[in-house]
Amino acid sequence: MQKFLQNTEETEQFGAELFQSLAPQSVIFLHGELGAGKTTLVRGYLRAVGYTGTVKSPTYNLVEEYTVAGKKIVHFDLYRITDPEELEWIGINDYFNQDCVCFIEWPDKGKGFLPEPDTLITLAVQGDGRLVEVSQPSEL
Repeated sequence: MQKFLQNTEETEQFGAELFQSLAPQSVIFLHGELGAGKTTLVRGYLRAVGYTGTVKSPTYNLVEEYTVAGKKIVHFDLYRITDPEELEWIGINDYFNQDCVCFIEWPDKGKGFLPEPDTLITLAVQGDGRLVEVSQPSEL
């Protein structure tokens, strides 16, 4: 499925729409260049769950955890990972054994240490907007 998102608000709205379609325990790979809107999309999802706090990119922390209304959402940004083994040091497998939704930016940097995704989302900059493509690995 492809959709053109004209601005930040539409990107957040699309993230909110994902709340209705993602399973309570999901792994979502987020692809897209820097500034493509990956964190904006996650913010929209979190707003739909009811989170009202600040949502920032986990670029420096690698992981941000949110618990809202009994739901756990984890947002990873692997951009700064230089070796996939670093993911073992942060205990990444512990997250996948929990009942939570895991959004993973730059998943290629964790190859060999990440489970297969339930959903793939790619954001591509097009002018002032974004083209988003959503697929399930079983569709590929």
